[in-house]
Amino acid sequence: MKVGDRHYRTIWMEGAVVYMIDQNLLPFEFKVQSFKKREATCDAIRRMTVRGAGAIGAAAGFAMAQGLIANEDPDVARERIRATRPTARDLFYAVDRVYEAGKISVQAAIDEAQNLANANVEAAKKIGVYGDALIKDGARILTHCNAGWLGFVD
Repeated sequence: MKVGDRHYRTIWMEGAVVYMIDQNLLPFEFKVQSFKKREATCDAIRRMTVRGAGAIGAAAGFAMAQGLIANEDPDVARERIRATRPTARDLFYAVDRVYEAGKISVQAAIDEAQNLANANVEAAKKIGVYGDALIKDGARILTHCNAGWLGFVD
């Protein structure tokens, strides 16, 4: 999504810091929040700063990577992340993938978290391409839950 002249993802990680668009403030205010610790990222998931299955999954993967970077007990970090949204399937999938990669190395966990986020971007693009062929011009679509750009990483 472009805001002004800049492209934003819903959520991304640079170094050990997770950034996300604060969806609680939309549509009245656009603000990117930064989270330096796994606990803060978990709180953001719990407070619904990030919404939508794909974006929540990415947040969970990044939170697990943050926990490993900080040398936290991986089992404790995983369970605390899982407790943030106990019905979010993408969250469980992402945290488990990054947890398993962390058994190899912290860098492998970071790479896996980034790979999961990037895979989410590609899946969203494919939904758009395939959906375009199915939806006629002028169609009206009613969605429920969090659909659309902010529900995905990009």
